[in-house]
Amino acid sequence: MAFEHISVMLNECIDGLNIKQNGIYVDGTAGGAGHSKEIAKRLTTGRLISTDKDPDAVKTATERLAPYPAAKVVHSDFSNIDNVLNNEGIDKVDGILLDLGVSSHQIDTAERGFSYMKDAPLDMRMSQSGTSAYDIVNNTDVSSLARIIREFGEENFALPIAKKIFYARQDKPIETTFELVNIIEQAIPKSAKKQGSHNAKKTFQAIRIAVNSELDVLSRCLDEGFERLNSGGRFVILTFHSLEDRMVKQKFAQLCKGCTCPPDFPICICGNKPRAKLINRKPIEATDEEKEINSRSRSAKLRIIEKL
Repeated sequence: MAFEHISVMLNECIDGLNIKQNGIYVDGTAGGAGHSKEIAKRLTTGRLISTDKDPDAVKTATERLAPYPAAKVVHSDFSNIDNVLNNEGIDKVDGILLDLGVSSHQIDTAERGFSYMKDAPLDMRMSQSGTSAYDIVNNTDVSSLARIIREFGEENFALPIAKKIFYARQDKPIETTFELVNIIEQAIPKSAKKQGSHNAKKTFQAIRIAVNSELDVLSRCLDEGFERLNSGGRFVILTFHSLEDRMVKQKFAQLCKGCTCPPDFPICICGNKPRAKLINRKPIEATDEEKEINSRSRSAKLRIIEKL
């Protein structure tokens, strides 16, 4: 299957980077190279480093960016931004873009096991290596599994779902997405089932986040990435669920705050200065037209800061 993915808020992301022709940029989530291609087109003497941990994405991005000499694709997780830049002999960059959504290709390729709408082996590994959804579902104790589903999926019925998974796997391992969906459906009371929202959505999100350590990876990149920005450099992040957005919002607020003295202090004694400024005080959301065309843009929030 060809790597197809519609880049959400493409123009808004590119505008947010405030690209200079001679600047150095990082696209930490190359995917199908939608954002990367638009960055590369705007560079003359500048450089673009695009990374992705999905081998399918790396192959596709490499092919699609081949006409652009400014661009290079690296097989790496964006949490390794320090190592990637060190290996490329780059100290500072002028912009970093992260599109944290699961790509259409990953969801639509049934055998990747991301979708609760398609029957496939439980997998969900973006890197196609390491711990899989099968491992977590079949080998995690009930309390830890309930915590994963509750914290990463914000699922009210996390414990009943975890218990139902535990009892089901006593008979045989849970091997496919539809087997897991069926178990989740049994665990949620009929009175709590909502129209228009799949009952397995939150649990699948939770397990995917756990499989790929998504929040840990994001936290590390927020810290390391910001330190790599030049003065005036932009950090542009597109999130798709509340946990990611909350982490980005809090980190950006911390960088922009400066003084940490208690509010009742008459003068500042900490000496802390703001290290960044918000480009958009409220998150940018997709237009109604884009939401109509691409349903995956409906939950997207775009936040941008500039290093002082």
